[in-house]
Amino acid sequence: MREYKVEVTRDGRWWMIDVPEIAQITQARRLDEIEDMARSLIAISTETPLTEVAIKVTSIAVADLGDIAARAHSIVEHRERAAHELEKAQRDTATYAAALMRAGVTVRDAGTLLDLSPQRVSQLAQVKAS
Repeated sequence: MREYKVEVTRDGRWWMIDVPEIAQITQARRLDEIEDMARSLIAISTETPLTEVAIKVTSIAVADLGDIAARAHSIVEHRERAAHELEKAQRDTATYAAALMRAGVTVRDAGTLLDLSPQRVSQLAQVKAS
């Protein structure tokens, strides 16, 4: 399978898909259509079976914003890291709430310490205990 590099730019309401290796351009209305449109263009232009064509989008550019793919990828990675940290914080909170309850700290005091309502502390401590 051969991989072709593809450069995408926004032109009005269309995404222009440039495949420099074959000096051909096609277009798509939406980003999720780029792969199919590029692979079809390459397969037809090179007389290669579609199953033997792969693409790698090297850039997605929009006027005044530059390469939007790189920034979007960075944001997605940041959200994934944040979600991981949130999960860890939730586990740590539940573990500590349960430890505080076992140590005889009231749910109201534990809530004050953890910046949670007493009801939430009670829920977390019960979940962790089970």
